Amino acid sequence: AVMYWVAPLLLGAPMDIAKTLGDFLGIDWTAGMVLHFINGSLIFPLVYAFVLFGVLPGGPETKGVTFGVVLWLLAQTVVMPMVGAGFFSANAGGAMAAFASLLGHLIYGATLGAIAGAEHRVMAAA
Repeated sequence: AVMYWVAPLLLGAPMDIAKTLGDFLGIDWTAGMVLHFINGSLIFPLVYAFVLFGVLPGGPETKGVTFGVVLWLLAQTVVMPMVGAGFFSANAGGAMAAFASLLGHLIYGATLGAIAGAEHRVMAAA
């Protein structure tokens, strides 16, 4: 949602990660979106829940936000340069694109932390 609704307000255009992934991998937009969706809804949440939840500091939302920042740093320092967007999106909107990406990852992390931490809160209260 941030890529298509908030980024245009900051950048004047949407951040089309599906297209970027598709172009990089030689697949179409739909496959790029499916890949991004699978990463964000299956792979990263499993890593968060089974590997990182127990070691990250703070409550569930803080853990999630921390995870979001880690994902953002990896995206901006590894993935974006690999796909030609440059370090911290230097070739794809610069600081404003990096900020929009950070905003999206913070929202993602907080949401993931709240959802994944809901059961933890119920178990802790019992």
